[in-house]
Amino acid sequence: MTSEAPAVKGRPVAEPGKTRSRLLTGALVLPAALWYVILLVMPIVIVLLFSFGGRTRTGGYEPGFSLDNYVAALQRPDPFITSLVLASIGTFLCLLIGLPLAYFIATRATKRKAFLIVLLVIPFWTSFLVRTYAWLLILGVDGLAGFFQDLLGNRTFRILGTEFGVLLGLVYGYLPLMVFPLYVTLERMDRTLVEASKDLGAARWATFRQITLPIALPGLITGSILVFIPMMGEYVIPQILGYGQVFTIGNALFLRFLEARNWPAGAALGVGLILIMLITITLYLWFTNRGRASRDVSVV
Repeated sequence: MTSEAPAVKGRPVAEPGKTRSRLLTGALVLPAALWYVILLVMPIVIVLLFSFGGRTRTGGYEPGFSLDNYVAALQRPDPFITSLVLASIGTFLCLLIGLPLAYFIATRATKRKAFLIVLLVIPFWTSFLVRTYAWLLILGVDGLAGFFQDLLGNRTFRILGTEFGVLLGLVYGYLPLMVFPLYVTLERMDRTLVEASKDLGAARWATFRQITLPIALPGLITGSILVFIPMMGEYVIPQILGYGQVFTIGNALFLRFLEARNWPAGAALGVGLILIMLITITLYLWFTNRGRASRDVSVV
């Protein structure tokens, strides 16, 4: 005769199998959770605490609680505006170039597909710094700038040291991060849906809007986020191609932390940058999901 432990009234008896499964899941998740907390959460908390402190006479951080650093950051919003404009335009240009390119590779390249993918990957085999310095030759007076100087007859024309030159470097540097997610999404697309749309008399734009775009939307969102976030905090490209004259938030952070050694002011700029990115990405996702819902309703 077997004896069973009485169940406590109002409390279900936990099955041993489920308990072991939960413990195993917790043991597997724990290393990743610790890694996340130590390398992501704690640095953000430290930066947030520093942003309310003050600067010592010799530089660094002095404990305290003040909003002066945030007030100073709001009084000089130019770096935020410049970074936001460049990142937004750069993300749009990457999308404008990357979507047709990814569509062509995924649907029309056939035998050349692997070769084209390799061409996109090759730039990553070289240092990002070296690739950026290469644009000094391309955009300098011995390259495109010199060509347009002769064409326009204007010896003062230049590309380096301007926002346009920085934008070219941003698009070149981060374009593959837009193409790859779009390619993966479009490569899985069922081509029979496009053919059925054409057979039913839909125009090319209607087919793209009702079928291709909704299918490519996850890759579009992923690619936009992967491109927009690093563009917002970019320092190398504005410093090299902009000759330091295009003052972005990355330049401002460099000056605050390393040259002025004003860590609290730099931390306040960093917190502001994080907030701007969170708000921008949240609005972008909201508009994208709203547009997808409206397209689903129109299709129904």
